[in-house]
Amino acid sequence: MVGWLKALAYSAGGVAVAGLAALVALQERLVYVPMLPGLPRAYPITPARLGLIYEDVWLRAADGVRLHSWFIRHSPTCRGPTFLFFQENAGNIAHRLEFVRLMMQRLHCNVFMLSYRGYGESDGYPSQKGITYDAQAALDYLAQRKDIDTTRIVIFGRSLGGAVGAVLAKNNPDKVAALILENTFTSILDMAGIMLPFLRWFIGGSSSKGPKLLNCVVRSPWNTLDIVGEVKQPILFLSGLQDELVPPPHMKMLYDKASDHNRNCRFVDFPSGMHMDTWMSGGDRYWRTIQLFLDQYAPGVQNRDASFKSEITEDDEAAD
Repeated sequence: MVGWLKALAYSAGGVAVAGLAALVALQERLVYVPMLPGLPRAYPITPARLGLIYEDVWLRAADGVRLHSWFIRHSPTCRGPTFLFFQENAGNIAHRLEFVRLMMQRLHCNVFMLSYRGYGESDGYPSQKGITYDAQAALDYLAQRKDIDTTRIVIFGRSLGGAVGAVLAKNNPDKVAALILENTFTSILDMAGIMLPFLRWFIGGSSSKGPKLLNCVVRSPWNTLDIVGEVKQPILFLSGLQDELVPPPHMKMLYDKASDHNRNCRFVDFPSGMHMDTWMSGGDRYWRTIQLFLDQYAPGVQNRDASFKSEITEDDEAAD
């Protein structure tokens, strides 16, 4: 009987070890989902289908990987802000075009959409280090364009894109005017325990109280909670309270961490917002929230001049 129990225990332990080994080996395939189930990796449509003015832009990341992107212009004479858009995990940039079309219509902005490596028409395979290179290549490209206002480059990241955007904003305080995060997680380490509850005993982010024994083997931890506390630019947090994928408290934790060191943080929640549809369920309030944030932290030339004149008037009145 004792021998049988030992054999059972050894077998269970072997299965657990084999399972964890498989998770470690296949982790990138679990974290990154370039293709939606049942659909090809290719773009189903291009911006032209929605009547948008765009350019195909090809970039080289620092490690040589060739990347595809779209620069979508509001109009030939638009000098509004330019959003550097970082998408959610699953699918490719074409699946976000309806959101981008409405963003351009409501905010009178340009949008740069980057395909992460391994996504869409970009080469390579996704990883945290690689996608960080990709994001930097996109920002460096935008910062060199002569036909946009490079003082008004705003990062917009949703979910995984928020993690990408936070790292880029932290690393480039002189190139990024502001950061917008929507339904973003505190870390992949925390999300691992949510998606696979048994992993909570082995993996966790800085907010976790577990032993975190396997953190060292996670190649794409995306510790947004640690990064966001180092971002110096203004940050807008957009949280859908019905998010079925990333628990809404993650966004509140990100805001609390950022606002401890950055007084230019704003948190707005949307009671009916789910992970992918907060921009739809939020309606006019969603777009007004972003516009007010832009007016304050990434204003146009006329708005900046008006603000400057207002400050001069106030100083003169104080002197009198």
